Amino acid sequence: MDGGAGSCNACGAAGIALMKLSLGKDFFGRAYDRLSPSSDQSPKWYCESCSMQKNLQRDFRDIRAEFEKLTAGQTSELTKTETFQRAALRLREIAAILGATSDQSLFLAAPDVEQLIGRFQTTTMQA
Repeated sequence: MDGGAGSCNACGAAGIALMKLSLGKDFFGRAYDRLSPSSDQSPKWYCESCSMQKNLQRDFRDIRAEFEKLTAGQTSELTKTETFQRAALRLREIAAILGATSDQSLFLAAPDVEQLIGRFQTTTMQA
């Protein structure tokens, strides 16, 4: 979607195409709607780079939330071995993307990703 005029709500870039993701699926395939009237009265528009970083942030948050459920003994998507492995791979991809960019992410801290990767590895070794 092209936001037309305006600037990126994250980095402030102006005069470029802006995007927003409203309907889609999260990392685990669950549907979400960020623009439903009850949850998003003020949608934000992002440039291509910030939109990509927002997607990384969403995946990281989803994986971290499921990991917290898993370690608390609650029902989690990560109880499935294939899903756990896919999530661990996605975390490594996120870390690689963050490490390859010259600019620091406005949405996600690389040390947080590395810490969760370490927690995943510890959990894998215990299994």
